[in-house]
Amino acid sequence: MAFPIKVCVVCSEEFELRPGKPGFANRCPACSEPEASATSETAAHGTDKELNQERKKAIRDLLYRKDS
Repeated sequence: MAFPIKVCVVCSEEFELRPGKPGFANRCPACSEPEASATSETAAHGTDKELNQERKKAIRDLLYRKDS
């Protein structure tokens, strides 16, 4: 089975779009690499989890507060 040939929107180079390719479907693997490494460096799971819990608590308080 042949993989579809795509053209990279960044460098205009042709590449095969393979299943499981990291990054964007319209960028070649060379142009997708910097973005994949940047997202993994910025992810701080501990602080994100705490922020999400606080955000959920604030939304819950706003939705279910009693106006008595």
